[in-house]
Amino acid sequence: MLAGKRILVAPLDWGLGHAARCVPIITALLEQGAVPVLGADRGPLALLRKEFPQLDHVRIPGVDVRYSASSSQLWSMARQLPAMVRSVQAERALFDRLRPALRLDAVISDQRFGIRSPELPSVLITHQVFPFTPFAQRALRKLNLRHVARFDQCWVMDEAVAPGLAGELSHGAALPSNARYIGTVSRMSPRGAVPVKRDVVAVISGPEPQRTLLQERLIEQLRELPGDHLLVLGQPDRHRDERIGSVHVVSHLNGQELTGAMRGAKLIVSRSGYTTLMDLAALGRSALIIPTPGQQEQEYLGELHRRTGRFLVQEQGRIDIRAALRSSATGAARPPAAGASLERALQGLAALIG
Repeated sequence: MLAGKRILVAPLDWGLGHAARCVPIITALLEQGAVPVLGADRGPLALLRKEFPQLDHVRIPGVDVRYSASSSQLWSMARQLPAMVRSVQAERALFDRLRPALRLDAVISDQRFGIRSPELPSVLITHQVFPFTPFAQRALRKLNLRHVARFDQCWVMDEAVAPGLAGELSHGAALPSNARYIGTVSRMSPRGAVPVKRDVVAVISGPEPQRTLLQERLIEQLRELPGDHLLVLGQPDRHRDERIGSVHVVSHLNGQELTGAMRGAKLIVSRSGYTTLMDLAALGRSALIIPTPGQQEQEYLGELHRRTGRFLVQEQGRIDIRAALRSSATGAARPPAAGASLERALQGLAALIG
């Protein structure tokens, strides 16, 4: 139904999560005979090109967001808000210039509000219909809903029944009229890669300097623990492969390699980023999740799932991997409930293209 249709897939470039969750979208498009075009920059583009080296790509720069090293991101985000607003306008102008040469039939944007066109069927992917913000939340939620409304369709990556996996982020009193739940989406499967047995597998990514601060804490604790451990740094645009005592440190693993590593781990350690939570749900695994300090969405998701019991949650300043290994919360998680399928969403996109 999408045979031969050229469709740009453009993820947000805050960490790797948005690019990673676009992998199953791109795979589904290929299965439908579509011709996906990758639109990203830096780490996200490197991740997608490693997964789909045969596909055309275009560089679409985003804003270079940095977190504070403190436990509050309020002033850091406030200072960067004007640049974030300008980035939407800049990527819209860039997309208007690039679009004729790309010969597109549609666009799928993962949380990039400027990547759309009134002349093309435009789809937004999100789980943040009602985002948490460190300030002016009511006003910024209204602004977010206005951006959502400008797309022809909005695909919400969560289950329709609250709280789902995203809780209040994706469930509110009034879902936008163009929105539909497509269930949780992941590039991982419990029937995928062969498990690789290890004691602890830690996977990190996200804006600096918090990514590096977590990396240093994890190496400090993992090297003191007996066993065989793996630390994945979430840096696909770099190369690192070394041993630090009992810890194997690598810059990046592709989807199949990471699936095998996570399936075979006694304990998985990660941020509480939403894509990671979808991956864990797809694998039927729990994990020790560590919210980025001051990042309200991750802190909310950590507290939500501390209550649901799906994940073990620790603060970054109080990480205790030894205690987590002893916890019963590191076993299997409840699989996500059945929701609206990605295939039905693609049918809706095909109808828009005509």
